[in-house]
Amino acid sequence: MEISGIVTAIIIGAVIGVLGRLALPGRQHTGILWTIVVGIVAALIGTALASAMGVADTKGVDWIELAIQIALAAGGVAAVERLKGRR
Repeated sequence: MEISGIVTAIIIGAVIGVLGRLALPGRQHTGILWTIVVGIVAALIGTALASAMGVADTKGVDWIELAIQIALAAGGVAAVERLKGRR
């Protein structure tokens, strides 16, 4: 992976993390750094899942892949929120 790919993953991961956070109802107390980390992980896992399902490369915008990534990010932000709440 080239440096431009890493930078792109960070930017897209941040956006995915924020969208996942917005998908959750109520207020979250998770910091922006955790949101970005969860978003990056969700973007990578979502891309892998979409590839495995055969919906990663379509003509135009990959809406199914994006939906998978946002759902994973929402689940990840919720999981981080629960883990932080237990402390």
